[in-house]
Amino acid sequence: MTTSTANPQQETVRAILDHHERLGRTMADHTLTIARAVDQLAAPYDRRDKLTAFCTDEIIPHAEAEERTLYKAAEEIPEARLLLRAMLREHVVLREKVAELAAARTPAEAVGAATAVNALFQSHLEKENDLILPALVDAGVDLGALLDGMHEILGEGTASGDDGHQCTCGGHDAHPGVPGATAELADGELDVRVLAHGQRHQQIFATFEALGSGEGFVLVNDHDPKPLYYQFASQYPGEFTWDYQEAGPEVWKVRIARP
Repeated sequence: MTTSTANPQQETVRAILDHHERLGRTMADHTLTIARAVDQLAAPYDRRDKLTAFCTDEIIPHAEAEERTLYKAAEEIPEARLLLRAMLREHVVLREKVAELAAARTPAEAVGAATAVNALFQSHLEKENDLILPALVDAGVDLGALLDGMHEILGEGTASGDDGHQCTCGGHDAHPGVPGATAELADGELDVRVLAHGQRHQQIFATFEALGSGEGFVLVNDHDPKPLYYQFASQYPGEFTWDYQEAGPEVWKVRIARP
C-alpha cells in the first residue's frame, strides 16, 4: 500500500498549476490553429470565434475569480502589492485584446490579435506560478480554504475512466449510458451515447489515436462535448481539428480529425 506525502497545501498548489497548464496549452493550440489556417490560405474566422469563446467562457471568469481570492489575499503581503497592480492591469489589457480578437476582420488581424492574447496570457501565468503563488504559500495563506469549490481556479471536478482520461463533459446523471455496451466506428461515425460515461473518453481517444494523417471520424454524443475539446487541446496541441456538424438540442455531432 502506498500513501501520499503531499499535504493539503501542496495538493491545492498542484491543482492550480495543473489548471494553469491546461489553460495555457489550450490557448496556445487555438492560436496555432489560427496561424495554420492563414498559412493554408483558409479563412480563420471559425477558429478565431473558438478562441474568443474560450477566452470569454474560461479565461475571463478565471481572471475574475483570481481577483476575488488569490489577489485579494495577496494584497495583505506588502512585497506583492506592486506586482498585483501590474497583474490587475494585465487583466484589463487582456479583456481589451480579447475584444480586438473578436473584432478582427482580416486574416492578418486575426493572427495578430490571437498572438497578442496568447503572449500576454502565457506571461501572466508565469508570474502567477512563479511569484504570486510562492508569496501566498510563504505568507501562510491556506489556499485550500480560500479556494474551496472554485472550479474557475482549481479546474472542474472530474470522474476518470480506467485509462486515466478525465471526464468533464457533464450530463452524467441525465445520460448514464448502458452498462456493458460497446461502440464501434460505423460509416465514419462513433456513437458513444450508449456507453457509460467512464468508458466514453477511453473509446474516443483510442479512436483518435488510431487515425492516420488526414483521417477523421464524426463523434455522436448526447450533450455538447465542448469540455472534451479542451482536453484534446491539452493532450494533442496542434494535432487535431474539431468541427461541429450538428449542435443539439438532442444530438451533437463533431468531426474530429488529424490535419
